[in-house]
Amino acid sequence: MKERIQKILGNAGVASRRNIEEMIRQGRIVVNGNVRTDVPILIDPAKDKVHVDGEPIRLRGPRGGGSENTRGEGGSALGQRLYFLLNKPSGVYSTNLAQGAQVRAIDLLPTGVPGRVYPVGQLDAESKGLLLLTNDGDLTNRLTHPRYGIPKVYRAIVDGSISPADVEELEKGVWLADPHSGVGFKTGRSHIKIVKRLHERSIIDITIREGKNRGVRRMLAKIGHKVRDLTRIKMGPLTLDGLKPGEVRELSTAEVRALRDFARRDVAKTSEAVTARNRPPHKRVR
Repeated sequence: MKERIQKILGNAGVASRRNIEEMIRQGRIVVNGNVRTDVPILIDPAKDKVHVDGEPIRLRGPRGGGSENTRGEGGSALGQRLYFLLNKPSGVYSTNLAQGAQVRAIDLLPTGVPGRVYPVGQLDAESKGLLLLTNDGDLTNRLTHPRYGIPKVYRAIVDGSISPADVEELEKGVWLADPHSGVGFKTGRSHIKIVKRLHERSIIDITIREGKNRGVRRMLAKIGHKVRDLTRIKMGPLTLDGLKPGEVRELSTAEVRALRDFARRDVAKTSEAVTARNRPPHKRVR
């Protein structure tokens, strides 16, 4: 049975679905010997052969089976889901693409990981903190797609004193320009908690439900506060408790279950909110 290539490669642990779309546009994905640069692409994991950056990928079928003509990285067991939590240090890149001497998040994983994983969500090289790495494509989609609105909390150290007016502006959303199209957009609502406020600098916790590249830094810069340090401290139910910078650990079964339950619960809340916004106002009957 044919399915979209983004879903199949995501389930195979290549990258997130949105990143796979970008890889297609860059001509890095070959299907049955042909470079494909546009979507949609439908493939049958039991019959089609896919190479990414010249490497054959073992594809999972609808029931977890794989194509007999391809191989997986490291001989991973088919259908095995992997979940790692990393406290990413500054200077480490949240990408699986090797670029010179750059240190990638996956380079900090323990040796012998039986498969390929990829980072969930964008965390630029200068930023630190919580980074989930997995090969669970469906969960990744729920945790990163804007429609689901999974909350992520960042602790930012910024120049200057954050005023009540600054907090109000951030929480309502600020206007930014899309770096690719140049089209303006308004950031979603956020929640701001003042941790410490001094004349020279402030420390705040900012909760957002979207994941634009360098979004938190750009939001704060827009209102005149340069970010000096940025750490993601929470994503959904996951926190950095007990994890030092550079350390990584595998999620427990209970943590994976809690993460999935949280994603489903938050999706339901988001759907209810959208329905409520679109519902026509109630008319009073006299």
